[in-house]
Amino acid sequence: MRPERVVAGFDSATAMLRELSSQLNGERVPRPGERPGASQDALAAAAARANHLPRAVKERIYALSGWTEAVQRRQVGRIHADRLAEWVVGHYPKQQSDVAFVGSSNGALTHLAAALRAPWLPQTLLLPVRRHGVPPEDASEDLRRMRSTGEELLRANPDWALHHMHDPNQDRLMVAGMCYFRTKWLRLPPAYVRHLRDVLRPGGTLVVSDCAMRWPTTHVSERYTFQHGGFGGATLDELRHGSERVREFLRSYGSDYTRFVAPEPDGESPEAEWGFEPRLMEDLRHVADREGWNLVRLCHDEPESLSAPVADLHRAWYRQNGLPTGRLLVESFMLLDTYGALRTGSVPFWTVFNKEPSLRALECYLDAREPFDEIRMALFSHGVESVGLAGADEWAAVLERARKLGTFIGTDPDAFPRDFAVLVRFAWELAQVRGKQPIPPPLRWQDAEPVLSAADGVTVSDARA
Repeated sequence: MRPERVVAGFDSATAMLRELSSQLNGERVPRPGERPGASQDALAAAAARANHLPRAVKERIYALSGWTEAVQRRQVGRIHADRLAEWVVGHYPKQQSDVAFVGSSNGALTHLAAALRAPWLPQTLLLPVRRHGVPPEDASEDLRRMRSTGEELLRANPDWALHHMHDPNQDRLMVAGMCYFRTKWLRLPPAYVRHLRDVLRPGGTLVVSDCAMRWPTTHVSERYTFQHGGFGGATLDELRHGSERVREFLRSYGSDYTRFVAPEPDGESPEAEWGFEPRLMEDLRHVADREGWNLVRLCHDEPESLSAPVADLHRAWYRQNGLPTGRLLVESFMLLDTYGALRTGSVPFWTVFNKEPSLRALECYLDAREPFDEIRMALFSHGVESVGLAGADEWAAVLERARKLGTFIGTDPDAFPRDFAVLVRFAWELAQVRGKQPIPPPLRWQDAEPVLSAADGVTVSDARA
């Protein structure tokens, strides 16, 4: 099957791959509003009108938009890992670099790689598969229905581990009509090796993005694990045993369930979306030894551990190049724009999602830094008032910390978390920000490494040790 038909476009890894590769190509994928034309204006206008549709209609449209990207069950056996790897590297130009990244998806890492002019090759991809008749609350039924399909996928792809994920909280609208198969490479695919040989200079540094986050999982087979829930606002205890917040959430959707239902976990595994599968390290060491590359492990406790140091790096980088440092751009999930941040001279602070822990992480960052003159913020909308969601008013309170201007960008707080127009308007409004700055010369890894090493929750080490 064609890879672009298999891999989810609405996933973090795909969004970050496309964002970084378009930046490195120097021919960025046009964003609405960056070039004049009626088509962009019409798209923005249509997205704005969609925000005024009834709630049920908006939720249905959102779910259908994801469902159209999911493959049919009978097609799963025709998915091949090597073709997907070739599709990944095909995004990038073959331009030489002193550093390259491989491993966990991460929005802050995407900004770091863009600043270094370095490629990143993801370990994890999301392959959504259509199915029906499974209540969003019932992860056990999802596994029962789709286990044979997951095993078929693994038989066709011996270099993959499968993390079958079902999040009834944040992904409620999506999992009603599809299942999430997240695949992780256990061995470096040939296309990745060829691309790294083409772009990484002799003696260069291969950095492993190693998110150490683990999650309770159910062992299905040797390379197959099932994960209930995801990194978000609901606690592990709420996902497993329920709570008043969970009951209220389910009541709001007229559900007959009073808590989520899932297989009993019997161990822990790397978190499905963000976690790094360490079995890939053996291959990485072998390839790095053979090619004469330095192999560095960039270990971060959780996805947002990199957000503060990468923001600090940008602020120092701007300052060293005589550029203003007073703008902060707060991004959310797949709403990130490396080019827009650099052209507007904005310090990027990436938040994993629109949840309460992400809000706390942003507040802690601002508490410990020199105030910003301007703060612009985008909020990703996933369509539901999920457990642990931070309301738009709570996020708006952060904007008051700006000394001159604090504003949402591309975001309609009154429509949140069903503000689906933000997917169009975010880049459009960022492109309209006045006071464009020249993009500074590329950052160097040797300058970035000490800042990353000094950050809480981050360790930079020799991966051969």
